[in-house]
Amino acid sequence: MFTVGRTYTCRSIGDHNCIWSFVVTSRTEKSVVIFGNGEVKRCKIHDEGEGEFIFPLGRYAMAPVLRA
Repeated sequence: MFTVGRTYTCRSIGDHNCIWSFVVTSRTEKSVVIFGNGEVKRCKIHDEGEGEFIFPLGRYAMAPVLRA
């Protein structure tokens, strides 16, 4: 479960040394607002039985996935 104020990180699929960090600034039942890379973004929360996750940089073939 995503927690407000907590920092979450994920790695790039193409470059293991590239790490993105995002801070959850607010949350509702279906979405979170994150701050990272100098911008604020709202993301839909997905849950397929293994815990919550979001796509912080958009949804594409090699998109990073942020898991709670």
